[in-house]
Amino acid sequence: MKPVTIYTGNLCGYCAAAKRLLSSKGVNFTEINVNNDPSKRAEMVQKSNGGRTVPQIFIGDMHVGGSDELHVLERAKKLDDLLAA
Repeated sequence: MKPVTIYTGNLCGYCAAAKRLLSSKGVNFTEINVNNDPSKRAEMVQKSNGGRTVPQIFIGDMHVGGSDELHVLERAKKLDDLLAA
């Protein structure tokens, strides 16, 4: 399985929804809370080509986007293929 990284913030419902979906699929992910470290917010914005909202989700080197985009991939039955190594 490809590594998954999710940049999150405090009290973020979209972050919680994305993490719930990933957890329900048995995906281990690295969570980086940008509220706790401003340098991580800058890292997130750079890696996501300007994405300033949380969550920002990466599968391997691919920027998926946010929770809505992650759920669209799941409904289109494309998420499992992206996660596969």
